[in-house]
Amino acid sequence: MTPRCCVVGAGPSGITAAKHLLEAGLPDVVVFERGDRVGGNWAFSPEPGHSSVFETTHIISSKTLSEYSDHPWPPRAPDYPGHRELLAYFEGYARRFGVLPRVRFRTEVTRVEPAPGGGWRVVPGSGGEERFDHVLVANGHHWDPRMPSWPGTFAGRLIHSHDFKSAAPFRGQRVLVVGGGNSACDIAVETARVSSFTAISLRRGYHFVPKFLFGIPSDVLHARFAWVPRRLRARLLEGLLRLVNGDHARYGLPRPDHPFLSSHPVVNSELLYSIRHGRVHPRPDVARLDGREVRFVDGRAEEFDVVIAATGFAISFPFLEPSLLDFANGPVPLYLRAFPPRLPGLYFIGLLQPIGCVWPLAELQARLVADLIAGRYRLPADVAERIAEEADEVRRTFMATPRHTLEVDYHPFRARLLRELSGS
Repeated sequence: MTPRCCVVGAGPSGITAAKHLLEAGLPDVVVFERGDRVGGNWAFSPEPGHSSVFETTHIISSKTLSEYSDHPWPPRAPDYPGHRELLAYFEGYARRFGVLPRVRFRTEVTRVEPAPGGGWRVVPGSGGEERFDHVLVANGHHWDPRMPSWPGTFAGRLIHSHDFKSAAPFRGQRVLVVGGGNSACDIAVETARVSSFTAISLRRGYHFVPKFLFGIPSDVLHARFAWVPRRLRARLLEGLLRLVNGDHARYGLPRPDHPFLSSHPVVNSELLYSIRHGRVHPRPDVARLDGREVRFVDGRAEEFDVVIAATGFAISFPFLEPSLLDFANGPVPLYLRAFPPRLPGLYFIGLLQPIGCVWPLAELQARLVADLIAGRYRLPADVAERIAEEADEVRRTFMATPRHTLEVDYHPFRARLLRELSGS
């Protein structure tokens, strides 16, 4: 009997999961998607919802390293496509490979649990329940906002970056953006175009990577030196960034307290420019809120109309019981970030935060899962030991923060997935 497969989510990871299931000779595939189109996080809406992208969001990895292996970008696509180009790219992929007829739009999965006798019971919000032999979870991890907790109360407007859709509502206002990741820096640059004053609060120093170095996308340049040992490569790139950007002190920014590549880099060509032009004003960590005032750890107090917390997202799967799996507060014990131990028939696609792009890696994970279901791949007998080794590698390589529990180094991780596929 042909196995019945369910994919949760029709974002970039979900559509490649469905595509590879079909290509592996597994035609009984259902994709549940809560929205009305494919694209997941890249399906922009001007109203707050599942997607966290905003009006001017562009990808931070270049098109060269941000494409599926068999679906190239159009030749005239920009080096760093925006959300409109990305959505068209994903829609074209889903249409080309026959995924669209398998998607049940406007159908949110509310529960996934082991079924009596084997397989999985899936309960969609539209009612009823269905049984599947295999469930591939591909709902993403940029949708459940993690809000900070500060002493005091704020009398102005406090929002998470997930709800930021456009700079227009902040025209003429005093804006504080909290966070030092890519979203925080993009939002600070955008609001500075229209606000009366924009500040950005950072707890620590960050490495800032321009989108272009020597006239080519910075990730393409990095890929050319992927053969250099990681520690030496990190030192060389850190030195190059100091040469290009200058010292952090010139911008009023704290110096990074961690080596390059041990945290997710900020890929942004405009923040440092905006700081030196007096449009964005660096501030240290927030100490407390007091009415309209925000007090910082250096003793400074300033009034703001709005605080935008770009403080990341929780790793959340509300349709799975925490007793079954809970990655919210610790490591992510999955072999190759896809296979949980002791839960046959359940898989995760795209649950990673690469120094690079997600969906080329999700594509390889999907191929591996499809091969396993089709009987062309077997998990190693020592999978539990390998999971422990992967978790230890994350602890040794990346900073000990919640967002880095999902971190992988793009090129070595891709090579590892390809080795597994070549042996399947």
